[in-house]
Amino acid sequence: MELGNSDQFLADKKAPFCRLEIAKHFDALTLTEKKYSHYISRASWEGARIAVGQTNPLGGDILEFILSIFKGSDGKLIDIDELETKSGVSKEDFNDFLGFSSQCLGNLSNYKSFGDQKFIPRVPAACIRNIADASHNPAASFKLFDRIESELYDLKYTHLGFPESGHLSAYYTQNITKDDITTVQACLEKIGISALNTRLFKIGSNLELRIASAETRRSDQHILPTGQKLTIVYGDFAPQMARVADNIASAIPFAANDHQRLMLEAYDRSFRTGSIDDHKESQRQWIKDVNPSVETNIGFIETYRDPAGVRAEFEGFVAMVNKEQTEKLGHLVDAAPLFLPLLPWPKEFEKDKFQRPDFTSLEILTFANGGVPAGINIPNYDDIRMTLGYKNVTLGNVLKSVAPNEKIEFLDDKDIDLFKKLVGPTFEVQVGIHELLGHGSGKLLTEFADGTLNFDCKTTTSPLTGEPVKTWYKPGETWGSVFASIAASYEECRAESVAMHLITNKDVLRIFGHTQDSHNEGTADDIIYMGYLTMCRQGLIGLEMYDPKSRKWGQAHMRARFAILKTLLDAGEGLLCIDHRRDIDTVYINLDRSKILTVAAPAIATFLQKLGIYKATADSKNGTIFYEEATRVGDEWLELREVVLRKKVPRKQFVQANTFLVGDNVELREYEASPRGMIESFVEREI
Repeated sequence: MELGNSDQFLADKKAPFCRLEIAKHFDALTLTEKKYSHYISRASWEGARIAVGQTNPLGGDILEFILSIFKGSDGKLIDIDELETKSGVSKEDFNDFLGFSSQCLGNLSNYKSFGDQKFIPRVPAACIRNIADASHNPAASFKLFDRIESELYDLKYTHLGFPESGHLSAYYTQNITKDDITTVQACLEKIGISALNTRLFKIGSNLELRIASAETRRSDQHILPTGQKLTIVYGDFAPQMARVADNIASAIPFAANDHQRLMLEAYDRSFRTGSIDDHKESQRQWIKDVNPSVETNIGFIETYRDPAGVRAEFEGFVAMVNKEQTEKLGHLVDAAPLFLPLLPWPKEFEKDKFQRPDFTSLEILTFANGGVPAGINIPNYDDIRMTLGYKNVTLGNVLKSVAPNEKIEFLDDKDIDLFKKLVGPTFEVQVGIHELLGHGSGKLLTEFADGTLNFDCKTTTSPLTGEPVKTWYKPGETWGSVFASIAASYEECRAESVAMHLITNKDVLRIFGHTQDSHNEGTADDIIYMGYLTMCRQGLIGLEMYDPKSRKWGQAHMRARFAILKTLLDAGEGLLCIDHRRDIDTVYINLDRSKILTVAAPAIATFLQKLGIYKATADSKNGTIFYEEATRVGDEWLELREVVLRKKVPRKQFVQANTFLVGDNVELREYEASPRGMIESFVEREI
């Protein structure tokens, strides 16, 4: 195989692995809580098969092939050393195949969950066939490999995205156009069907909307303005949805209270029928379940991977509450009404009443998705957020996971020791502000179906124009449908900018234990400096997620951080310098910490105000122009991008535990932090 310029698409070599430590927290649960956790974990992992199918049409076959290699006739992990010896391939090739396999499992795809870029094996197909021949059932492995071999190596579709733009998306058939998607979305908003749990297929010239549900049935047919027929079909991912629902139903007897029971019953109805209204009811009950010992959520949640920004990926998580850390976050919630008025927009653009959320620090048992985040702010239903509120969580054992001997690039020697010391505490502060005051802030100016408004259109004046607002959300419109493909990244940028805006506030830092006297954990000024420095570094690293050929960003958060980097660079006055040292092929970020309060903070405030006002007023026209320019990668950045790619450090892979019913007990099983541990965890997961 000729790799040439495709080296950047090779699977990571020697990617770092971290184990999500959970035993101490799981062992502290009661037996009832353990059973509750077990069944929802099972539901989540059964749903992982849906996420696989939403990424790559051949994703399920890839997963089956990998498991066929490593699973014995008894369903257990085979002796991997024996497989290596029997295969006859070199140790390096075998380890590269282990690495590729574990990364496919960790990402639930051969596309990276962070960046949506394809990765291919470092070993030739003949080598993989030798390994397959040494498996316990070579015939079955070969049959699967014949179906996926071309897909594993083909670089026709290097990124996920709109098929019309030359990318791959399992949400759509490859003959779907952007106009098809827009036309169907307008129809769905008119007839009151959510796109969250759907995929859109084009058959001939007509369209078929497939809704995920255990029950299968053909529903209505609609004639679109284009003359095309749109048929609505229930039963997408029916076998997986049925298994998800069955495990949810099994968890109901172990619910701790009525809110959990009603939540699970609504989940069960939603997953069987495909009803988003029932899923919304589950979220209403979830919000009311305050401070549970076991926290969980499941369903079609985040729309990051849909290029149109309206279809959501299936995910589920189960976690134990870290009570000590949660108490600290509770103080931030208590003080939130004092901090929200500090955001750079008038009170008319903030929620009428701060809905006090449940903000907890969790230790993850299960996060069944291709990527494990550091924090979450859900539900994403705008109407629920504005009336009932939301929950914030930070994921403690994710934040604390440190890969051994991780190399720190792009920082001057004078900053590296401080970075190593404070990157964890700083990230904790950033995530806390980002989730609670970032995603939790801002009002959507909305017109309801009866014609009423949640604001006064005559007196609400935009600070950007000095005139009464002229745009707002019309009935049926949502934030995602209005801002479409940029919505996810735009909102992450807004939340990150809120974190940058408020991390300079000494009262916020004091809540997290950082004052000018807290030298062991870093002074308040150290945390402010490190917050801005790490954001700049992440913005530079984010160039890895940009594809210059298609001029497409592949990851919402990194695109957002790049926008903040550009904002700080454009602030001038010697605040920020990106020093490209060609002689040693690297880049150094130099940030003048004495100018953070006087130059950086005002620049962020101005940037954040525009993000906030455009979102609040549904001004997608100006908001899109603004954000596209903020994240435009000019030619001057492309040379830096090449350096970033050459210095790229593989992303951490998280190995998660499993639970098993053993008699009347629930057994927790953890695995080593390695490719073998990742593979064993998936073999024993039996998804």
